[in-house]
Amino acid sequence: MKLLEAYQFGPYRLPSRVVMAPMTRNRSPETVPSDLVPTYYAQRAGAGLIITEATQVIPTGQGYPNTPGIHSQAQIDAWKKVTDAVHEAGGRIFLQLWHVGRISHSSIIGETPHAPSAIAPEGQVMNAEYQMVPYETPRALETDEIPALIDGYRQGAENAKAAGFDGVEVHGANGYLLDQFLQSGTNHRTDQYGGSLENRARLLLEITKVVCEVWGSDRVGVRLSPNGTFNDMQDDHPTETFTYVAKELNTLKLAYLHLVENQLDGRKATAVIREVWDGTLMAAGGFDRDSGEEAIQEGRLDLVAYARYYVSNPDLAARYAADADLAEWDQSTFYQGGPNGYTDYPTMVEAVSS
Repeated sequence: MKLLEAYQFGPYRLPSRVVMAPMTRNRSPETVPSDLVPTYYAQRAGAGLIITEATQVIPTGQGYPNTPGIHSQAQIDAWKKVTDAVHEAGGRIFLQLWHVGRISHSSIIGETPHAPSAIAPEGQVMNAEYQMVPYETPRALETDEIPALIDGYRQGAENAKAAGFDGVEVHGANGYLLDQFLQSGTNHRTDQYGGSLENRARLLLEITKVVCEVWGSDRVGVRLSPNGTFNDMQDDHPTETFTYVAKELNTLKLAYLHLVENQLDGRKATAVIREVWDGTLMAAGGFDRDSGEEAIQEGRLDLVAYARYYVSNPDLAARYAADADLAEWDQSTFYQGGPNGYTDYPTMVEAVSS
């Protein structure tokens, strides 16, 4: 099956088209990846590509307790242990560069969360005391603060290179900062970063270009969530917005574009974006072995990203190749910390021999 065929990916030849999607796991006390993290990722090195959990580029970009950063030497050193372990196991690993914007709390970052506009999301957020509390109204970033923000992404990209990663992914999805700038429901600015579609897309494009200057475009991916509503997102014209961004990113000759599957004008978002995207297209969003294969056979996708299946099946690609049964995940352990539900899922070989 094509899902299990090798794929040329930028400078890398992936052994399969099965990708481990980025997943927040909250195993980084005080934002430094713990000693469990190298084991966790190395166990999953059989994936065609690993994309790490979202990793904040600056301290004020953090949204949840115990998520990792890439802005200090201690973080770089800890991530170097991860990349060394993955490479020793024969894998390839990209770091996802992140800023949560308004999806944070002052108790976590020590100040009011930042956003394109002072619009609070509906719902609740976890504070530093692990309590669910209402979102705060964020502070709109001043225009003269934007260059420092862009430089934070540039430095994060530099630090990811120092940590030994094979590339990086710019997180422009799921209602976080770059998505907040992009979508009209959260961006009510009147400067060059708001108003028109071209202005709302400006920050994502400027940051992606800066990251490409650090890495080379063939080692940089971007993640988008067309028409996504997670984290209280909304756009007045989502098809126009996301096809425009895809066309603009297309000119950069990126390693890939990574989508969260959804609907655009009653069609699969991957099918709509494929019409304007010339390069490698990847998507996550509820795929299993058969639906992933179908998406590749139809030409909608080149790579398929799996999240929860990789939580409980560290050897997911091998299980797909063997048409083996999959282990069930325990959702209660996704974010609780420690090895339980993190590094203790066996491979199918280990499960048989135990």
